[in-house]
Amino acid sequence: MTGSPGDGGLLPRCLDMIFNSIGPFQAKRFVFKLDDKNGVDVQCEVDALLERQKRDAMPVPKTPSGKRQIDPEFADMINVQDHCKVDEVDEDNVYSVFVSYIEIYNNYIYDLLEEAPFEQIKPKPPQSKILREDQNHNMYVTGCTEVEVKSTEEAFEVFWRGQKKRRIANTQLNRESSRSHSVFIIKLAQAPLDADGDNVLQEKEQITLSQLSLVDLAGSERTNRTKAEGNRLREAGNINQSLMTLRTCIEVLRENQMYGTNKMVPYRDSKLTHLFKNYFDGEGKVRMIVCVNPKAEDYEESLQVMRFAEMTQEVEVARPVDRPLCGLTPGRRFRNQAFKEELARKLEMRGGPINGETEEQSASEIFLQSFPPLPSCELLDPNDDQTLPKLIEVLEKRHKLRQMLSEEFAKNVLAFKTTLQEFDSSVISKENYIQGKLSEKEKTIAGQKMELERLEKKIKTLEYKIEILEKTATIYEEDKRNLQQELESKSQKLQRQASDKRRLEARLQGMVAETTMKWEKECERRVAAKQLEMQNKLWVKDEKLKQLKAIVTEPKNEKPERPSRERDREKPIQRSVSPSPVPNAPPVRLRHRRSRSAGERWVDHKPPSNLPTDTVMQPHVPHAITVAAASEKALAKCDKYMLTHQELASDGEIETKLIKGDVFKTRGGGQAVQFTEIETLKQESPTGRKRRSSPSNPDPPEDAADSEWTDVETRCSVAVEMRAGSALGPGYQHHAQPKRRKP
Repeated sequence: MTGSPGDGGLLPRCLDMIFNSIGPFQAKRFVFKLDDKNGVDVQCEVDALLERQKRDAMPVPKTPSGKRQIDPEFADMINVQDHCKVDEVDEDNVYSVFVSYIEIYNNYIYDLLEEAPFEQIKPKPPQSKILREDQNHNMYVTGCTEVEVKSTEEAFEVFWRGQKKRRIANTQLNRESSRSHSVFIIKLAQAPLDADGDNVLQEKEQITLSQLSLVDLAGSERTNRTKAEGNRLREAGNINQSLMTLRTCIEVLRENQMYGTNKMVPYRDSKLTHLFKNYFDGEGKVRMIVCVNPKAEDYEESLQVMRFAEMTQEVEVARPVDRPLCGLTPGRRFRNQAFKEELARKLEMRGGPINGETEEQSASEIFLQSFPPLPSCELLDPNDDQTLPKLIEVLEKRHKLRQMLSEEFAKNVLAFKTTLQEFDSSVISKENYIQGKLSEKEKTIAGQKMELERLEKKIKTLEYKIEILEKTATIYEEDKRNLQQELESKSQKLQRQASDKRRLEARLQGMVAETTMKWEKECERRVAAKQLEMQNKLWVKDEKLKQLKAIVTEPKNEKPERPSRERDREKPIQRSVSPSPVPNAPPVRLRHRRSRSAGERWVDHKPPSNLPTDTVMQPHVPHAITVAAASEKALAKCDKYMLTHQELASDGEIETKLIKGDVFKTRGGGQAVQFTEIETLKQESPTGRKRRSSPSNPDPPEDAADSEWTDVETRCSVAVEMRAGSALGPGYQHHAQPKRRKP
């Protein structure tokens, strides 16, 4: 509102316009005196002079004059280059300007020009002011300080003094954020001069008091951006509430204007709207200047402000007609000044006539000059008989001339009366004709006004319906857009679900195929294992049958005594008679079963804690990478994995487990192992089995050889080929020399 250095704002421009317009017509100080009821009185010259003397005698500093130096703090702001003025200023009036400055803080009104007494021990807080209504139903602040000013510099100095008392604070967005609404009020008192043009007319009814209020509204705040807390948060809430009340009042005024309603405007909800109630009711004009921040972060606030400003342009209120001032002769000020100047000029001229104008001859004098002149009436001789006859003759001529003039005057009067009567009759007839035409026109105008009012009401009704339909269409369009967006989101969701379903189906098909293949292999392995188990059981049964046959067929005279279990334990076990080794026979060497997965690459993981078993049957994996610890590098080169694990069995022997699995690549680029089977290798002591052969019967019969119990060599010489599970991993092979029969 104040502008910047070198570029004056709204306030200095307004003050400069006012004082440029009323400069030569300003009244002396204290001629106008404001009362406490928003009115103004006119004092006589004596009272005004006493007031000026009293002010000059006070020790307080005077208001700035034209010769006083301006404060450099605001000197650049009031230096307005555009010298504008109002042309239609009544020069027959005198004017005086009064200013006041208030602020509305937390919905309370404070006077910024009030000089409170300074108390060092316990300073008193400023007292809030009260809003009142005067006899003309205008709102004003009671007890507010009003200062009479005579120049732009003096008015701006008063404003600057109050500006220093205004409440500001530091926020996240603004270093000097206004915490209140400020109102700078300029009152212009106007009174006419008397008939002589010298003094002010001492009639209070002829005084006009105008008011200009410059309002600096604090901006609305969002606490999530300003980070306001405590008192700042309370101030922001009161600012936003007052601005919302202002918006509500303007919306109600707009609705009453557009739809012809009569809703109550909530002026009293805020001190800001209550103070300017008269302006919105039509007693004045309202102009709004909007400040917009071009930053992208303030887009929402700027958009709301622009919408509010657009809505205020649609509000129109009926403004009352200004009442005329007194009906005195215009131009009396300048005429009086010109008369005084001419009088002074002629008084200065020595010997010159004061009044040199020629007197105009009256009509009677002109009429007497038209008669013949009278002869000399002086009688010097008593026997003079010529003077009187001449006088009588002249008087008779004058009498005849007078009669002739009288008759002519009477005729002229009669003719004038006749002409005047005819003119009056024609004027009356014309007036009657005009009155008839005027009444007809008035009736036509009244009918047209009624029709116009009806059409205006119809237009308002239709506009209201159109606005409702537009709002409904806007709502439907918004619902349509929302439904379209929802439909698009649902369709995208369905597409994602369908793609996820296809991926899941493909994954499940792969898993089903993999699981089916796995279970087929497992079933084959289990069937082979079951077949082998059944073959072993069948072999055991055959052996038992052979043994039973041998028992049944052997002679009954010798009944061997069965030793007790303790005796068998104490007696050393004798080995059965083994055939002598065949000369030049090759030694028994380890042979391994060929794995069906020989084409596959294996990782043979053997921890260093494993112990060598030195058994005849040893697991062997061809083309394997033997490692002591599993590593990602080794797993990346192979597609199979085997872990050799040893633990102590319940009978005290070492039990070896071969844990096998498949190697897969993970999505993250690593390696994963899925275990598929476990093979267990056990060791059993041959001392725990009974052997039928003994050295006491070295010559068994030939036919009973097949029915005898087999010894360790016989059992070990049997070649067992493990076919179960050979398709899933490496198998084991064992080949030995067949045991030769005894001769």
